[in-house]
Amino acid sequence: MRRSLAVAAAALVPILLASAGTARAELPLAALFDPALQPRLSAPVWSPDGKALAGAWREGERKGVKAFDAAGGAELWTVFADELSEAAGPLAAAAERPPRPAAVERFSFRPGATDLLLTVGGDLFLWSPGTRSARRLTRSEAEEEGAAFSPDGSRIAFSRAADLWVLDLASGRETRLTDDGREDEILNGRTDWVYWEEIWNRRFAGFWWSPDGNALAYYRFDVRGVPSHPILTQRDGEAQVRWQKYPRPGEANALVSVRVVDVERRQTRTLATGADPTSYLARVAWRPDGDAIAVERLNRDQTRLDLLLCDPATTICRPAAAQSAPTWVDLADDFLFLPDGGFLWSDEGSGWRDLARYDREGRRIADLLPEPWVLDASEGLLGGTREVVVTAWRRDRPLGACGRQVLALPLDGGAARPLADGSGWSSARVAPAGDRWLHEWSDAAHPVVRTLRDAGTLAAVLPGGVELPAELAALPAWEFLELPGPDGARLPARWIAPAGDPPPTRRPVITYHYGGPGSQVVVDRWEGGRGLWHRWMATRGYAVFMIDNEASLAFGQRGEDRIHLRMGPLELAGQLAGVAALASQGWADTGRLGLWGWSGGGFNTLYSILHRPGTWKAAVAGAPVTDWRLYDSIWTERYLDTPESNPEGFRDSSPVHAAAALADALLLVHGAADDNVHPENSTALVARLIEAGKPFDDASYPGQKHGFAPAANRHFYERMTEFFDRHLRPGS
Repeated sequence: MRRSLAVAAAALVPILLASAGTARAELPLAALFDPALQPRLSAPVWSPDGKALAGAWREGERKGVKAFDAAGGAELWTVFADELSEAAGPLAAAAERPPRPAAVERFSFRPGATDLLLTVGGDLFLWSPGTRSARRLTRSEAEEEGAAFSPDGSRIAFSRAADLWVLDLASGRETRLTDDGREDEILNGRTDWVYWEEIWNRRFAGFWWSPDGNALAYYRFDVRGVPSHPILTQRDGEAQVRWQKYPRPGEANALVSVRVVDVERRQTRTLATGADPTSYLARVAWRPDGDAIAVERLNRDQTRLDLLLCDPATTICRPAAAQSAPTWVDLADDFLFLPDGGFLWSDEGSGWRDLARYDREGRRIADLLPEPWVLDASEGLLGGTREVVVTAWRRDRPLGACGRQVLALPLDGGAARPLADGSGWSSARVAPAGDRWLHEWSDAAHPVVRTLRDAGTLAAVLPGGVELPAELAALPAWEFLELPGPDGARLPARWIAPAGDPPPTRRPVITYHYGGPGSQVVVDRWEGGRGLWHRWMATRGYAVFMIDNEASLAFGQRGEDRIHLRMGPLELAGQLAGVAALASQGWADTGRLGLWGWSGGGFNTLYSILHRPGTWKAAVAGAPVTDWRLYDSIWTERYLDTPESNPEGFRDSSPVHAAAALADALLLVHGAADDNVHPENSTALVARLIEAGKPFDDASYPGQKHGFAPAANRHFYERMTEFFDRHLRPGS
């Protein structure tokens, strides 16, 4: 009963743009995903002295690093990976591994010098801008992961083949600091997959230099008890099974410890973070004087978060502060030591995220974020210790959560000082010296613009942003509004509706959503190809719509708490409120509604159409969780606990058990190599749909993970366009 969708890209003909029936120039879908629309500059970072900043730089297929002067934004230098090949010999010839694309994969400034550490092809290079010469530092089959300079710039630490190493730059000598590392057993100096995904938000974290550079604090993961689950990849007639250490709800997690190793003596001590081996050790930071290490400890139930201050010499840890909640405690990344040994730490005790200042003993001194501001992120200290820079939003304003504003907060408490205009979506990167910062701004119609600022004064605009062609800049714009929700709630929403009063025709509507706890799709920021695709579809006879439910970020922790132990009903209620609002609009054809989402949005798409069949005519579920027993432990247990303690919640929240209710057109999409939401989720649903005799379309993408590569991503949007055209457009 399954129908496989086989639509080649070449079969999709360009569609004429139309506005009120007037034809304009052709704009093919491919124009939305032109590589020229990717920014040339990305992920800029400051030099340790704050006098320069550099970011990844792209010129065609070449990928390197470009640096700018912090005072006026003048370009200082650019280096590409292929230049290192010429200077230091062919990269692939030095190691017994397949050649890699010539790209700088990571880079960092050397403290106290102008050199840069570059990672290319998995190996390390020290590059000097003055002489434009490179010194190759490593030549190993295994990759050097997370390479980081010591505070004085004399040494580099990295994780290689699951062990922690240090390289002395003067002598070139490598020292192996741990010797028990082995893949899929013991990991030193790096995390396992689930920590990387759910604790560190896909950032490398594995070790931390002491302020004097004499020691390293590092993670040690014992993953031997973690179950392995298979991922099958097949291409060109060859099939391979990769076994991934992936703890599912209720299964064993890794046993994690934080250790401290003396770099010279190679003596290792384990911090006494507590007797419960199931706790998560979520954050690690050295106090500026080096006499203490802060560790955030979260119990496996995720209802209590302790901030421990640990003595690196005695290994004794004492609780300095704590947070707790009857449902769960959301982890943040806002902890920051102050020069005096005190610290900043955020919490949601009021129901909204706030930032507080503590003294070095852990006593709370001041709440820094005045009402009605809600913290989004802590960005760094401005002007030494006078103020902390944050991004935040106001909860007293309609649609306040749709944007972000940059504020300076006095460390003694007091009024917030805006550092930039409050429209759109802003973020900040503060220089280490604290006298300058990088402002990154966009809105739903304009790509990211980066400007250097001295306090609040504009100093320079950095190049490398996206310049929209006129035909893309002219695509229809979003209208932001609030709509009535359940029990009198006002839900954030946005739509692109047809112009005219009355509108010329009733239009099919495509709704995009995510819907998970603390999530947000109603945002006034640039969204790249997905955002352009929605606006493009609005030129082709569709209206486009988004709405956030009562568990979204705009409703704070108390809103999120409403889905504890049961996912789906609250998210569906928000979408049904959106359908009711659309029904009141003369331009919406509620007989032709489309719904789509990815990952958590794929789950909510399936939950919606299977629990309210007939409401939407066609739906696309991308990389969906279909059975919550198949997703990872940390994320799932936070909201649903375990299958043993909450069997009804797991069953009722999982779309696979409602497969027989399918009554609408469905396109199910999954990357065959997805190591986040395993393809087994879609396979399980397919089996149930076949058993129930339900027709559907599916699209499996070989070699693709949770996020698709550019070519596969474009192909997916072509497939989705054809699918919605087939089921929703007039005459289909």
